[in-house]
Amino acid sequence: MAELHGGKDQQHPLYNRDRPSINSLLAQEATEYNLAELARLRIRYQGFPGARDIQNDLDKVLQQWGLTEAELFEKTRQMHNIGGIYQSRGKKEEQDWN
Repeated sequence: MAELHGGKDQQHPLYNRDRPSINSLLAQEATEYNLAELARLRIRYQGFPGARDIQNDLDKVLQQWGLTEAELFEKTRQMHNIGGIYQSRGKKEEQDWN
């Protein structure tokens, strides 16, 4: 059985857009927004046959913040249930704690 694409890693179509975000996460604290970003990016790159540097850096961020993937997803699930994580990014609701 032949390997898909000769066994080579693939370039993720959003790699160039995501790389700066991941570099930023590596240098920041675990705020609610950053937790949501980390979870979103982990889901995006989960199982992707390539972008190994991004996958490794996402693992590093988890380790820096002292979280397992399960803990990250549990925290972000709770935050998304409450809502407001991304609303201020779209300038629709600047103060989502009201």
